[in-house]
Amino acid sequence: MSISIHDVRHIATLARLGLTDERAVSLVQELNVILDHMDALSKVDTEGVQEAIGVGARGTPTRSDSGPPIPLERSLDAFAPSLRDGFFLVPRLTSHETVEEA
Repeated sequence: MSISIHDVRHIATLARLGLTDERAVSLVQELNVILDHMDALSKVDTEGVQEAIGVGARGTPTRSDSGPPIPLERSLDAFAPSLRDGFFLVPRLTSHETVEEA
């Protein structure tokens, strides 16, 4: 399967994207290269290969933080007027939710 200039123009129209002729031609080439890679991968014999199903029950290994804390040039209260438990308190953004719903 390959992508045509018509396909790229159609998708760009649906997505309301303005494409120059040069960019559309470039996208056709890029997408066809990607599809060629996917076609090559689909031909690989994976019979008997165990599935990769994630990182396992223990999760991703992490390293411990090390080193001294980096001092700030200004105190934390210079960055925000209010702090709680080391976090900045910022004004609530206007939204469609009422305070009671939140």
